[in-house]
Amino acid sequence: MIAKAALLAAGDSTRMQPLSASMPKHLLPVAGQPLIFHTLRALKDAGIAETLVVYGYHGEELREAIDSHDWAPMKISYAFQKERKGTAHAAVYAREFAKQDPLILMYGDVMVGPNTIPGLISLYEKARFRTILSVTPVEDPTPYGIVIAQEDRAVGLVEKPREDQLTSRLVNAGVYATGPEMWQAIDKTGLSSRGEYEITDSIMMLIKQRIVGVYLLPSWWLDIGKPWDLLRANELVLAGAVRRIDGEVENGATIKGNVIVERGAVIKSGAYIEGPAYIGEGCVVGPNCYIRPSTSLSRGVRVGNAVEIKNSIIMEDTHIGHLSYVGDSVIGRKSNFGAGTITANLRHDDQPVHVTVKGERVSSGRRKMGAIIGDNVKTGIGTLISPGVVIHQGARTGIGVGVDRDVPTGKLILSDEPKKIVNLETDS
Repeated sequence: MIAKAALLAAGDSTRMQPLSASMPKHLLPVAGQPLIFHTLRALKDAGIAETLVVYGYHGEELREAIDSHDWAPMKISYAFQKERKGTAHAAVYAREFAKQDPLILMYGDVMVGPNTIPGLISLYEKARFRTILSVTPVEDPTPYGIVIAQEDRAVGLVEKPREDQLTSRLVNAGVYATGPEMWQAIDKTGLSSRGEYEITDSIMMLIKQRIVGVYLLPSWWLDIGKPWDLLRANELVLAGAVRRIDGEVENGATIKGNVIVERGAVIKSGAYIEGPAYIGEGCVVGPNCYIRPSTSLSRGVRVGNAVEIKNSIIMEDTHIGHLSYVGDSVIGRKSNFGAGTITANLRHDDQPVHVTVKGERVSSGRRKMGAIIGDNVKTGIGTLISPGVVIHQGARTGIGVGVDRDVPTGKLILSDEPKKIVNLETDS
């Protein structure tokens, strides 16, 4: 029986900037909870008794958040990864924890749908293989590692394949059931061409020993690597939400469908909320605003009069001022939208919106994609933000500014439109 799990959650989350500038991406909110909480809950529900979290970047914040929650009867322990030299290097931190026992080993930034963990455990306990590799089909597997399978056995693994290597659409989902043979393989794993110790190299050794089986995931799977992945995760988790109203709903407010309103939240008269949606503790929504499906408001968010929010994540203590529109966007903590701030989310040519990630413009793959905004950002009244714009933490916009490019950390963007004062009596 598998009773242990290890989550590898030490990475510095550079592709998730600016949202991860002051927190690990594993704490970024999905449907009102840190994304790693969804995984921990899935492990607990599957009967895992002990989980090790391997942490690093902003590690104390991660530990504090996890420890603030009661995970009983599952026990949580930690291992600090001071240096980060690849996935195999991270995995070896679980060796002493696992000892000779089998365990679930997975990346902390992977999210899986219902029944995934119980199914993997069941297959491992019944199968003839000593390691089980979870796989899922994707349309474009080139960013991942593809798995080549013959019936239920893995026979090959190609990391980030070229087009001519696409002999499979199954990708490595980063969720493994394994035992002592994994640590033996890691001991023999050398540095990759990237100068890291890669767990995929370790798994290839096991594949050559013909002891690796494959497990086709029964539900959805997401690798949370870029900001817009949070939006997709939010949609998928909220799709399973069950209506619960614990906060105050004033007369004249309308709540339709599976909406969660936490204790201490206030929904003011004239507010119209369509589920699935999440309204966190201490939020104030309205009056006279429209919250559309797949919206998640974290604790302490304030939404002003005549605001519309659609398919977005608004993080803690942010204020969306009146007459604003937020669509398909992720907004950081303690930010403030001046009245009439608009996030555009659709290109005129209907092509996928591009976003800057680690200095490179990449396609989000999304036809509708708004803004990515960091912590402590303030917009002036009438700010207009183009699709895919990234505004980094602590940045500001002036009054009536059209923001059509990314704004760096701590910068103020102003309109340079010349102004003219006309004498109404002589110049009219």
